[in-house]
Amino acid sequence: MFPITHTLSTFVSNPGFNDLLEKAFVIAKIGFVDTIATMIAGRDDSVVRMIHQFIRDKKTTACEAKVFPMGEMLLSADAALINGTAAHALDYDDVALGGHPSTVLVPAVLAEGQRLGASGAQVLCAYLVGYEVWAELFYREPDAYHVKGWHPTAVFGTVGAAAAAAYLNRLDPNKSQHALAIAASMASGLVSNFGTMMKPVHAGRAAASGIEAVRLAINGLTASPDAIEHHAGLLAALSPNGRVDLDSPVMVGAGKFRIFDFGLSVKKYPMCYATHRVIDGVLDMVDAQNINPSEIKEVRTTVGVAQASMLRNHSPKTGLEAKFSMEFAVASAIVERRVGLRELTDSFVERPEVRKMMAKVKITTVDTHCPIEPLFALTDRVVIYLNDGRSFDSGEIRFPRGNAMLPLGEKELRNKFMDCTAGVSGLDRVTLYECLSNLEAIGSVRDLT
Repeated sequence: MFPITHTLSTFVSNPGFNDLLEKAFVIAKIGFVDTIATMIAGRDDSVVRMIHQFIRDKKTTACEAKVFPMGEMLLSADAALINGTAAHALDYDDVALGGHPSTVLVPAVLAEGQRLGASGAQVLCAYLVGYEVWAELFYREPDAYHVKGWHPTAVFGTVGAAAAAAYLNRLDPNKSQHALAIAASMASGLVSNFGTMMKPVHAGRAAASGIEAVRLAINGLTASPDAIEHHAGLLAALSPNGRVDLDSPVMVGAGKFRIFDFGLSVKKYPMCYATHRVIDGVLDMVDAQNINPSEIKEVRTTVGVAQASMLRNHSPKTGLEAKFSMEFAVASAIVERRVGLRELTDSFVERPEVRKMMAKVKITTVDTHCPIEPLFALTDRVVIYLNDGRSFDSGEIRFPRGNAMLPLGEKELRNKFMDCTAGVSGLDRVTLYECLSNLEAIGSVRDLT
């Protein structure tokens, strides 16, 4: 059994970044730009208001970090809780490592970075540390976490956030080891809560727990030195079939960033990522063939087993439920030729033509796996059958638009940022975008707000 906890803590305290750091910053900054955009877009969501009120009810008087974009000062963990929840509230944030890394890591490192007066370069480095630790843990398990009920954003995000916060706080390896072990006991989040208010809280809670784990370690709280790899530790507990790899050496700090291999996938649609390849396929066919909804007899989609497991709402009644419905994703793409924020409303979901189209959608599964994103099938596919006997086939769709292997251009990223941040009083969107795009040049992240 390899000493995973100890080796990761040594890396966190001294990651030994090399000359590839500047290239890694380019990818990490995409996570900051996209997360701040979705954070601001989700600021007024009901779940964010509830979490905000929960924090206020604690009557905290200490002030350490700001809540985007209001500027209110809170304890850094509480700011991370609210900001992480807001960033994930619309399910519009980036994807990698089986979950949503930036919606956890960005709120955590910005909150702690503001408390500590860290520079833009330092929070970018902290983000990369958290990403590397998350990747190391996630790719040790061959079985899909989502099928087992675990949400990697909440589970590995907690440990990743602790790693990032430990780096920012310059903890020595011993303290970092305790922080990671404490975070391992805090890690939790269930797929059964997808399509409810609780899912975005997974991200906020992971960011906050990571910070709290570090603060507890600083205060002297101790935890097991092998909490991650122990036979009754985190990885074994998450692997009921016992197939997790506890013996291979840790690959972090090996002179190469995992973020180059797995990257960040930016969402084009505010839907569960399991629907995105199919949405692309439907939109392409509907536009190319000018298909009218009344012409359609049936739509057959083929996705991976884990994807189908996440898309649990086959007849959603609300916009929140619709985010985890393949039937809705297809119906919206056909009826409106869009799947955007204005379609994710209760009134749109209940429109008769939308509900009629949802009933025509069938889901089948294929047991293949993408080597980059093992949660997903190698490819998805969608076929539209018309009443007159014709059919249109998307063919095998390897990556959705916006995926790290099929990335959006800078103009598209900027347009998403401007769209998400529109209508915020007193916010200079252009300046904020430029600051985030050049984050490594900022002397203190306190200046961001």
